[in-house]
Amino acid sequence: MPSFIRIQDVADILIMTFLVYQLYSWFSRTRAMQVLLGLGVVTLIYFVTRFLGLYMTSWILQELGTVLIVLIIVVFQAEIRQALYRFSLLRHLFEDNKAQQHTRFQEIAETLFDLASKRLGAIIVIQRSESLNDLMLHGVRLDCEISPQILEAIFINGAPLHDGAVLVQDGRIAQASCHLPLSVNSDLPQFLGTRHRAALGLSERSDAVVVVVSEERGEVSLAVAGELRRVASPAELVADLEGLVSPVAETPRMGLRQRLFSNLVPKTAILLMVTAFWVLITSRQGQITSVTAPVRLQSLPDGLVLVRSVPEEVDVQVKSFSSLTPPPAKLDLVADVDLSGIHEGQTSVRIRNADFNLPSGMVIAGVNPPSIKVVTEKKVRKKVPVRVPLKGVLERDLAGYEVVAEPARVEVEGPSSQVARIESVSTEEIDASRLSKGKEYRKNLLAPVKRVTILRDEPVTIRLVPRKFTR
Repeated sequence: MPSFIRIQDVADILIMTFLVYQLYSWFSRTRAMQVLLGLGVVTLIYFVTRFLGLYMTSWILQELGTVLIVLIIVVFQAEIRQALYRFSLLRHLFEDNKAQQHTRFQEIAETLFDLASKRLGAIIVIQRSESLNDLMLHGVRLDCEISPQILEAIFINGAPLHDGAVLVQDGRIAQASCHLPLSVNSDLPQFLGTRHRAALGLSERSDAVVVVVSEERGEVSLAVAGELRRVASPAELVADLEGLVSPVAETPRMGLRQRLFSNLVPKTAILLMVTAFWVLITSRQGQITSVTAPVRLQSLPDGLVLVRSVPEEVDVQVKSFSSLTPPPAKLDLVADVDLSGIHEGQTSVRIRNADFNLPSGMVIAGVNPPSIKVVTEKKVRKKVPVRVPLKGVLERDLAGYEVVAEPARVEVEGPSSQVARIESVSTEEIDASRLSKGKEYRKNLLAPVKRVTILRDEPVTIRLVPRKFTR
């Protein structure tokens, strides 16, 4: 294996090949397949134009792709639900493990051919492993045994439930008069009516077996997996139903070799297509770009306070593995450095690759400098007096008064070396000429130095009080 291809790359290609092949096998005979092929072509054109530097075309296709995805979800919501249901590996844990309905096929076959001889139209859906709740709508719940009398009473002309399909679940008639999705296959013969198109439409979207009786031609047909086939006799219909609706455990399982090499042509084509897309996506593999990232310090221990950190920014070399990733210059890179393990004093903290939050497809190739120096001191508290700075002097009649603040002392917190030098805390300056007896004034406290905080959020109260004389 070449050195530039990793085991993860091989697994990436194989997983996507499997998923795309599953979509192909499920939707190969539906209108969703045509849309998927169109999207594939548009996606290929987008990658080619982006690789060639055709910025306007690639930008338009990128913006158009967002709208197309929303439209596809709205238009093909039934197909998407069915695909997600088929992907669910645990769906059998939530289903009833009842025996498959293969006991009354003789009565169903004879009744349908009898209806065909009377030119009465009918359509019967036999559910297998996949749920049909999202595909069969507006049905009337019956939950009764299958009998020729009941089937003939449902489909006879003029009966309230004759216009629609009968759903057979677990050997019983579950619903009648159900509406089915119509097939949009443009290659169907013109003589096929609504019943046949409904039978094909449901078989294209699920694994159900649908038997339909033509009112005009008196024929019985079987629709399975998007294919419609005429049935000549009741015995042939019974044999077909017995083979199609038998329990899954009775069908022989394919070996691993047979699974791998069956349908080899579409599998090979899908593998080559996925590989080509992988090459386009990883065309920027190995490209290294240098960007500047600020350092953000986190989780500082409670008993310490940060005094200084050097440097405040680092140069980061980012390596891209895919052209789908955004350019490193547009990333908002930040180095979130954990300081929970540092001690008082100067500490050298190494910057790790895990300190950066990068999108998938990018890795850190290097950081310069690889570490930062952090200086911390013990956090202490101290009570200091509040000083009120005056602008100008008091009026002459207020010579016997002094300006005081309440509270007279506040508590400050910060690095021990800085807190030790603080003798007082000042308020905002106040105009002495405007002070009057009996009035109160509110002023904010000013932080003495950068890293020292005052443990009081509210303003202090300033007033004039008589001066105390000492003997």
